[in-house]
Amino acid sequence: MIAESIGRAGRRGWCGAVVAAAMTLTGPAQADGLQAGMWRVLQRPVINGVAGPEQPNMRCLTPEAVADLGKTFSPVSRTTNSECETVEHDATAQHVKWHQLCKGQVDIDAAGEFVFEAPDHYTATIDTKMSALGRQLQSIHLTLDARRVGECQ
Repeated sequence: MIAESIGRAGRRGWCGAVVAAAMTLTGPAQADGLQAGMWRVLQRPVINGVAGPEQPNMRCLTPEAVADLGKTFSPVSRTTNSECETVEHDATAQHVKWHQLCKGQVDIDAAGEFVFEAPDHYTATIDTKMSALGRQLQSIHLTLDARRVGECQ
């Protein structure tokens, strides 16, 4: 069975990929005054209904990284044996919202929204469901709370 062949390590690998994707999607938008600089991003994962430990990460966001919020906050597909399409994408000065579907050996339904609340603060949610042969393998709900802490060094 395909789901069994993915195995525990494959599911953990996907979880890592979601967290890695979230980390690359944690940049501020220039249009509404969010600032480039060093950001502390607190990630709160819930995997299959079980809350994981909060994970703080530091990210340096250059002015170039914040110039195009629609691109900076949109997912980059890194799947194997799957074709992905973006079925929703909305980018404004106040938020970026997207929804991506991947079909293949493993089907992935991922949606995210980043809300730019102040020049030094934004929040986000990313929901991902992974399934194979019509059976859900994993569900991940990730919330982010990001605050600018200073200049990049």
